Amino acid sequence: MTRIRVLLVDDDPLVRAGLSFMLGGADDIEIVGEAADGAEVGALVDRTHPDVVLMDIRMPSVDGLTATEALRGRDDAPQIVVLTTFHADDQVLRALRAGAAGFVLKDTPPAEIVAAVRRVAAGDPVLSPAVTRQLMAHAALNDREREVAVAVGRGLANAEIAAALYMSVATVKTHVSRILAKLDLNNRVQIALLAHDAGLLEETDRP
Repeated sequence: MTRIRVLLVDDDPLVRAGLSFMLGGADDIEIVGEAADGAEVGALVDRTHPDVVLMDIRMPSVDGLTATEALRGRDDAPQIVVLTTFHADDQVLRALRAGAAGFVLKDTPPAEIVAAVRRVAAGDPVLSPAVTRQLMAHAALNDREREVAVAVGRGLANAEIAAALYMSVATVKTHVSRILAKLDLNNRVQIALLAHDAGLLEETDRP
């Protein structure tokens, strides 16, 4: 079995110890290094070649967002999950635009953090539901765009969305393009994941 190589970056040694204990217990995850500041990350990545970096935002010298931007600019960039105790909208947006593949709160249950590492290592973005809902709200999707986002989340093709929402296929494409631009996403799969993680599909299922 190929293990997922993880680098922990947090200025709090207790947090690093907790994460190391939590992730180290998984058979398919290996902790390959730890850093206390974003300034140490580049050299550590060169030395340890992680698949995933768990990155704190607030650190004394170089913060996690700056370190994320620097890492994602590399050819061999690892996936990055931003780990934080707060979820300010501007931090979420900057982290995602910097190239972070996930954003998880530190009080997330251990099993979910392990699952997030696995999901990101497999190439899927991951956001905690609370963060995702905030992001969707901050992006200011209008009602029609939210409806289209939910339909994309249900796996409907453009023609099916057009029929369900009584609009032309061209209009659906326009809405999808606007959603991608507002949320700074690359494809429909990411829209679907965001809609799912934000709980939008469950909301529309309620009577």
